[in-house]
Amino acid sequence: MKGGLRWVADGLFPHGANRHGVLPALLIPLALVTGLVDAVSYLGLNRVFVANMTGNIVFLGFALAGDTELSKWASPLALASFAAGAWSAGRVTRRMREARRAFAAATAAHALLVTAALVVALVEGTHETGAQAALIGLLGCGMGLQNASVRALAVPDLTTNVLTTTLTGLAADAAGRAAFRRSVSVVAMFLGALTGAALYLTVGPALAVAAALVLLVSVALAAHRHSRRAI
Repeated sequence: MKGGLRWVADGLFPHGANRHGVLPALLIPLALVTGLVDAVSYLGLNRVFVANMTGNIVFLGFALAGDTELSKWASPLALASFAAGAWSAGRVTRRMREARRAFAAATAAHALLVTAALVVALVEGTHETGAQAALIGLLGCGMGLQNASVRALAVPDLTTNVLTTTLTGLAADAAGRAAFRRSVSVVAMFLGALTGAALYLTVGPALAVAAALVLLVSVALAAHRHSRRAI
């Protein structure tokens, strides 16, 4: 398993330039997670994003201007939940003083939050306001944890969340391994969104959330093993 992850991670950089171990390979499934949960949240939770906060700020402006199809409470809740998760990840990183251990811990916590979200999706679905609020809070907090812990790792040109800067660099900069890493992030998030939307529209939210949970647990276990070897 480790050999395969390291092979993928090394392939994202010029020969001998990967200084991050298996971590670059672990960021790819996290980009898939982003697409999965944003598909569920946008399609089923009042047209809100739980991962991409830029959209929520814009949606909140639209809602306050009078758009009746957008919720006035869903975007602020997603923003607050995401901020709470990012704040928590920052505290953990500073306390542990080791970004790789903090990443493993944050990913494990993210998996727990998504487990709770899966229970809500299975028991309540996404139609009642209370269930929607719970899912936005749980998923948004988890994505804040993910984004802040990945940011602390500082793996260049591999983002698991917002892609605007990634797409700008991909279009503006010369081709190379950096462009390849950016392309991997874009494709992974697209595939996550495609899969999440297909699952939501054909089966419902629970299976898409379950798929995100499987990915998170796998990443958390691999990150924990890697962080222990790195100590």
